[in-house]
Amino acid sequence: MTQTKPDQATAPETALHKGRLGVLCIVFFVVAAAAPLVGMTGAVPVAIVLGNGAAAPGAYVAVGLTLLVFSVGYAAMSQRVTNAGAFFAYIGRGLGRHLGTASAFVSILAYLAVQLAIYGFFGALMAGQVGVLPWWAWSLISWGIVTLLSLLSVDVGAKVLGVLMLLELTALVVTAVAILLDGGPEGINFWASFNPAAIVAGGLAGSAGIAFAFAFASFIGFEATAIYGEESKDPKTVVPRATYLAVVVITVLFGLTAFAMVTGMGASTVVEKTVELSTVAGVPLADPAAVLFALATQYVGPWMATLMGILVLSSLFAGLLAFQNAASRYLFALGRGGALPGPLSTVNGRGAPSTASLVTSVITGVVLVVFAVFQLDPVLNLFYWFSGLSVIAIVLIEILVSIAIIAYFRRNKGTENIFQTVIAPVLATFGLLLGEYLLMSHFGLLAGTVADGVDPTTTSWGLSTIGWVLVALPFALLIGGYIFSRLRNHENDDLVRDVLS
Repeated sequence: MTQTKPDQATAPETALHKGRLGVLCIVFFVVAAAAPLVGMTGAVPVAIVLGNGAAAPGAYVAVGLTLLVFSVGYAAMSQRVTNAGAFFAYIGRGLGRHLGTASAFVSILAYLAVQLAIYGFFGALMAGQVGVLPWWAWSLISWGIVTLLSLLSVDVGAKVLGVLMLLELTALVVTAVAILLDGGPEGINFWASFNPAAIVAGGLAGSAGIAFAFAFASFIGFEATAIYGEESKDPKTVVPRATYLAVVVITVLFGLTAFAMVTGMGASTVVEKTVELSTVAGVPLADPAAVLFALATQYVGPWMATLMGILVLSSLFAGLLAFQNAASRYLFALGRGGALPGPLSTVNGRGAPSTASLVTSVITGVVLVVFAVFQLDPVLNLFYWFSGLSVIAIVLIEILVSIAIIAYFRRNKGTENIFQTVIAPVLATFGLLLGEYLLMSHFGLLAGTVADGVDPTTTSWGLSTIGWVLVALPFALLIGGYIFSRLRNHENDDLVRDVLS
């Protein structure tokens, strides 16, 4: 039996508040999800040592350009379809409602997984820097605050993120500029970091592939611009602009900061210096954040390293709020479309998807309690496992979106040009397929799930049992979701429609 669309009297209860967000507000949410300071302190040192050394900044720029090409078709699609389901609405319009529904479950998995990863990292850092409480208590405190903020008007969350993001970006840019003005021990060597031959040195199956894998993982969250289309002031204009601006900001920030880090340590000795700065008790890369903090101390002052230590926490908190919003809006859209129980589509008086947000919090809260009860490590298990899982899931969905865009515009001609509707999506599909292969083949390094006796720096696909389970989970969920959708056949047109039409 097909659900009927809500009548006018009840529609406002299942409608997000429109006109709340402009371009910058959406960009704040997206950049917050990318957590640039966390990426610079956690991923870049690993990409340098295990990846392509001084050319690691080039890997970040190459990935950013790939995602910028993806954004061309994505932005064109956002002008045709405005829906809080974003990814799954696009896939549903291009490849069919059932595959769209299946992809929605994978997207929810991705956003819940990355949020759980951040909860683990945040709790561990708070326990280490502040003490007093165990990691899980700090995680649950942040969980309560994030839940409360997610129930307020979306623009309140955007203002909170805006302040945190401006502080974080300022700290990174000031440090990068200070290093580049100084020139470091060897002077600025642009070619060492951005020479195409150096970027792919070691091969995609080897060290270059490791750098690309960590770079792809650092960009997760940029794609969330379209999720906020229904709540934007003019979605047909705001979402495309926010998408391009977010990708450009993240790419420039990652490339600039990574290049400054290489310059600050010297291109010819950057691997050795990174190992030296990050080694704890004889274990290299045990404290990768120490690399950027040491450079900030040397080229700016100890106060900058102290500030960055605080801003890492605020960056993580900003990411928690951004992914809470993303996951809850997917659940909201699925409830509105009939793929999940209808009450998920209700909103409170502030226009926030309250029921979906509470369900999101219940799920993450239960997982946090389970990890605490079984005394699993918040970083080695919660952070690494779930962050690796999330990026595999997101790139899988981005591949499906690129294919869906091609299919949709073949059937629905408009004023868009061939680059927007064919060339860019095709290029993005190939680039993302390559990225997915690199992420999966180097998943042991990303998630810390290497099989016993395997050297992950020289051997691809050497995964432990939990590693194989995590890699396979998004694909299994996609297949299971497709079967579920075909059997249930209960969605209405709101699932994938343009809510502004």
